[in-house]
Amino acid sequence: MKRSPNKIVSSPSVDLLALADIVEQFSSKSVVLFGDFVADEYQFGEISRVSREAPVLILRHRESQFVPGGGANAANNFAALGTRVFPISVVGEDPAGDALIAYFRSKRVDVSGILRLKGWTTPTKTRILAGWAHTVAQQVLRVDREPHSAIPEPLHNKLQSKLRAKLRSANALAVSDYGFGVASPMLVREATAEQKKSLPVTLDARHNLHAYTKSGITSATPNEAELEALHHVSIGQNLSVLSRCGLATLATMKLQSLLVTRGRDGMALFESGDRVTQISIYGSDQAVDVTGAGDTVLAAYTLALACGASPLEAAHLANIAGGLVVMKRGTATVTREELLAAIRRQAGGAAS
Repeated sequence: MKRSPNKIVSSPSVDLLALADIVEQFSSKSVVLFGDFVADEYQFGEISRVSREAPVLILRHRESQFVPGGGANAANNFAALGTRVFPISVVGEDPAGDALIAYFRSKRVDVSGILRLKGWTTPTKTRILAGWAHTVAQQVLRVDREPHSAIPEPLHNKLQSKLRAKLRSANALAVSDYGFGVASPMLVREATAEQKKSLPVTLDARHNLHAYTKSGITSATPNEAELEALHHVSIGQNLSVLSRCGLATLATMKLQSLLVTRGRDGMALFESGDRVTQISIYGSDQAVDVTGAGDTVLAAYTLALACGASPLEAAHLANIAGGLVVMKRGTATVTREELLAAIRRQAGGAAS
């Protein structure tokens, strides 16, 4: 059925049992995750009193936690979904870098592709959360630490070598570009050009998605705000503008599919032949925390494509995974078991 290029149609129903079968295959796949690793630090404290020095609250520090963020969170989601993930990135020789390496080692993830760079700052987002005793802590401040220098050329060469080596045995490549200088269109283009086999190459880029045109990318997963910034428009509820921007990016980058996440408005899937499909949000539209949800979507979508799923099937799986993760606090993941359970619950509800 031919669709109007400016008309978004509601998603047809998908075979939920087929989706479950796809998820069951996740453990047989291996994925290379190339991108910017970020350390998400959470500092928890209890409000003790008001300072005498200034009209500010004093927090009694309770604990600190480091968890993977950015591309590291995408890698963590791949691992949680049961696949073998090979992360390729750069971290500094600092406590945040130490924490990320230690975390992935504890998960039995191969860390040989995570390079250390002396004098370089591991991107770190420190969130300070405060509350009274027996109440849920709320974020009151975020402090970001970012690298102040570019990655030197010799390290780019090492990254390229790691990419070539790991892609030989991989079923997919996922690129997570948070703008900190690790991921680059040139490195992705060189790596994919040498591949003798066709494999899904997915992209989640915080800035300038179109820079990856002609880089071998087959699918991308921007959020709506990133698509708006790319086309200098405001989409809101204007589906015509959404359709025009999505199809323009699909054509410019010559993608097989483009999955745009839209928060409480669900997702929009763009495919060749001007096919545009709206997928309603899974679960509640009252998200608890959207931190890192895009990383979960990237992981689930990439894995489904690596298993031979259609873009529509992959989008539905990513939609369910995203709906699950936003109901968790902080930077979180979705496990393969949680995703299967959600699919089966939905299948049970549809059958009743």
